[in-house]
Amino acid sequence: MPPNALVLAFDTSAAHCAAALLSGDHLVAQRHEPMEKGQAERLMPMLAEMLAEAGAGFSDLARIGVGTGPGNFTGVRISVAAARGLALGLGIPAVGISALQAQALGTDGAVLSSLDARKGAFYLQGFGLPEAPAAQILDLASLPPLHPATCIGFAAEDIAAHCAGRPAQPRYPLCEAIARLAQAQGLTHTPRPAPFYLRSADAAPPSDPPPVILP
Repeated sequence: MPPNALVLAFDTSAAHCAAALLSGDHLVAQRHEPMEKGQAERLMPMLAEMLAEAGAGFSDLARIGVGTGPGNFTGVRISVAAARGLALGLGIPAVGISALQAQALGTDGAVLSSLDARKGAFYLQGFGLPEAPAAQILDLASLPPLHPATCIGFAAEDIAAHCAGRPAQPRYPLCEAIARLAQAQGLTHTPRPAPFYLRSADAAPPSDPPPVILP
């Protein structure tokens, strides 16, 4: 990929519609619009507006990065489906990046990255630790022993107190981090973006009754 190629990243995994446009190491533009619902209707117009303000169009893109969660079930599906559709239509790669990984970008050493999972719980994943915990749902009462680390994200101060670490802010806004990770990603065996779920959907369609078998 050329050094100044345009990378578009976006995320709707939480109560927002967010995007960033990266060219090499330069952040060209970014958007973050808080919203509880309506991401499906807002995402594509917002991307088009941001590109137009930067003097670019979808055809100028070299790569897409998309937030894959964990987070809101429907929100994750909205952005992943959009990324797949754009990649197919434009003939460019799309790279899925988890919000936990993006949040840890740019922080040296051991990192514990956390996100609000609601219902009194949080998503937690470790990076750069001797025994880095895999992404999982926990609460403060069920936290296992953890190595000291820089704690970033939801309940960072409480998690830092638990592991004798220190709380810190992410170095980059979420979508800028997604864009930077997508830009750096090798694409030899990169699968298509897929939702990263750690919890089943809060609502599911009712099961249809089994068919009646006539004698």
